[in-house]
Amino acid sequence: MTITSPHLGSPSVWTDARLLYALEEVVERELNRHLQVAKDWMPHEYVPWSDARNFPGFFEDGESWAKDQSKVTEIGRIALVVNLLTEDNLPSYHHEIATLFGRDGAWGTWVHRWTAEEGRHGIVMRDYLLASRAVDPDQLEQFRMAHMSEGFESDNRHSMLHSIAYVAFQELATRISHRNTGHQSGDPVCDRMLARIATDENLHMVFYRNLLKAAFELAPDLTMQAVRDVVVNFRMPGHGIPGFERAAAQMAIGEVYNLRIHHDDVIQPVLRFLKVLEIDGLGPEGCQAQQELGLFLGGLDAEASKFDEKLAARKARMAARAGG
Repeated sequence: MTITSPHLGSPSVWTDARLLYALEEVVERELNRHLQVAKDWMPHEYVPWSDARNFPGFFEDGESWAKDQSKVTEIGRIALVVNLLTEDNLPSYHHEIATLFGRDGAWGTWVHRWTAEEGRHGIVMRDYLLASRAVDPDQLEQFRMAHMSEGFESDNRHSMLHSIAYVAFQELATRISHRNTGHQSGDPVCDRMLARIATDENLHMVFYRNLLKAAFELAPDLTMQAVRDVVVNFRMPGHGIPGFERAAAQMAIGEVYNLRIHHDDVIQPVLRFLKVLEIDGLGPEGCQAQQELGLFLGGLDAEASKFDEKLAARKARMAARAGG
């Protein structure tokens, strides 16, 4: 893939403000496409309300929570809490993208639409978890208060290009995490709900991925550097959740989200679609970023292979114990 536009990669040419203006037409086109393909859905239709009953406290007939009240697996429970707490920080996310992208024109319309759609995800997940008694409601609320009280500051808030690159990968990562959580949950109702959420997340990924493609055509060097920085330093927005590191390790072992999934199902699909490693016509800084990105991907794949081996060995040990 050869960039045919003039070499406009220097910061003196492309400021955030100029890029926002230059990409406005693309945002409008992608917004219209999104509105045509996105389907409205009702969160309450995915919740098993007939399973719900009162909790203790205000209600005298309230029943305390216990793990055996839900069919959700342990790994499903852990991942559901992480996924919901991540969605809970939506006010902070809205503030971040509204500050970066603005509230006017097509950018502003997209910001508000995205926020409204993401809001559904938190609504339906919390209603499901409480109605089905899948998680400890007291602990869930304590975690929510702790997580939201810390607020959220994106690693990429310094740059509009970095932010676009980040969400192109992060929305896909979220889709994969939700989908795998559903598969591992042990509850068809949960799986169906998370599949619906994952469909939204995929459309969000497509929006940002296409925007990133347009950014490559306008400012290839700067965009390549942003992609390199984001991929090398990537972390999910829920990293501030109480106990996140332990939960992430359990989710990795449970094959909800791990290095292999991150490399194969998140990073590589976006890079292949954009043909990032095939772009030529770059300036010195763009070429260096492209080379560094390629080297990092090789290292990430090697680390994923090591994880695969450890996971296979762990499964073999568990199978041997079960057989013995």
